[in-house]
Amino acid sequence: MGRYRTPTALAAASLLLTALCAGQAPAAAPAGRAGIDPVVAGQLDDAITAAMRRAAIPGVGVGLWIDGDDSYVRSFGTADKATGVPFKTDMHTRIGSVTKTFAVTAVLQLVDDGKIRLDAPVSTYLDGVPGGERITVRQLADMRSGLYNYTEDPRWLATFKADPHRAWTPRELLAIAFRHHADFPPGARWEYSNTNTVLLGVLVEKISGQPLHTYLKQHVFEPAGLAATSLPTGAEIASPFVHGYTNFTPDGATVDASTWNPSWGWAAGAVTSTMDDLRSWVPTLVSGRLPDGERLLEPATQAQRLRVLPTGYPDVRYGLGIADIDGWVGHNGELPGYETIAVRLPQARATLVIVVNSDVDGRFGSLSGLIANAVTKIVTPEHVWALPAAAQPSAVPEPSAPATATATAPKPSS
Repeated sequence: MGRYRTPTALAAASLLLTALCAGQAPAAAPAGRAGIDPVVAGQLDDAITAAMRRAAIPGVGVGLWIDGDDSYVRSFGTADKATGVPFKTDMHTRIGSVTKTFAVTAVLQLVDDGKIRLDAPVSTYLDGVPGGERITVRQLADMRSGLYNYTEDPRWLATFKADPHRAWTPRELLAIAFRHHADFPPGARWEYSNTNTVLLGVLVEKISGQPLHTYLKQHVFEPAGLAATSLPTGAEIASPFVHGYTNFTPDGATVDASTWNPSWGWAAGAVTSTMDDLRSWVPTLVSGRLPDGERLLEPATQAQRLRVLPTGYPDVRYGLGIADIDGWVGHNGELPGYETIAVRLPQARATLVIVVNSDVDGRFGSLSGLIANAVTKIVTPEHVWALPAAAQPSAVPEPSAPATATATAPKPSS
């Protein structure tokens, strides 16, 4: 989940369906094992393309992997409306608030190292946090600190919309948040706030003595085998990459946001990755074990991460930088032009990754959620993705909208 909302204007460009289904065919199921047979694959193709037509989504990547059984890996539409290059599943993309799973992992590794205590006040480690003597590290990680979400600040929103290429420092972002009173006393309730994770990123840098991008590369990305995943220090994104389309612009025009600077999201939303890396990361995130069987986190720490608590929204629970949405465990993310879902349904041994390169059509709320809903209705009808709009990690809301209003269109967020 990530609080950023996409613009409300309808997509103006027509969808080039000639590029549909430009992805891999599902692998054959091992003998004697149930899996995604050609009939189910066809149903998924039809449901996804129908959703794309309804919402005028330029491109979509969907990967569904069931341990030991068939997989369904498809790409649809175009990755670049200017050139017509097809969307492909090996392309890099901006993953928004899925970034939080990595940032909080870094914090939990430092907990394992004895350098951070989850229930210590953040003031133990960092100065200048309003009410920091009452806010614990755990409350930052599970979104219960009460700190104001800087991406809802009207002046910040106006500044971002006027210059989306501007670079932001973590301290600048926190200063915006700290100008506002807390929304509620620490621990009183759950509320999604990018401020929490940016503050945790600063904490990792302070305790580790490394820049966050370096720490994540050395201690998370490389051990997990995520060669295509990185936290950029600017607006860079590796090629080949998906172009993302948004109408979070001063005049509501739909533009290519792929060169916009994601530094405003930093630890809360700036990571870039690929579907293959996310497919590998999600089981590691949910199990606490690396692909080679070694531990990512100590079992007791992993158990703390997975202690998901109610958020006040039906079938939505949240742990330490991780969500449980009707049994699907992981995270989703949105920022202008890009939406991602990376989750696992443990009882079905299923991993689901969805990438969408638009956040334009507000009639449907989250476009990645629209695709996830269509997919899970077919393959896991007892666990259908249906994240309430008010709990949706989406782009920043319009300045005039209440903080919990339905995200009618994707905008800057993580």
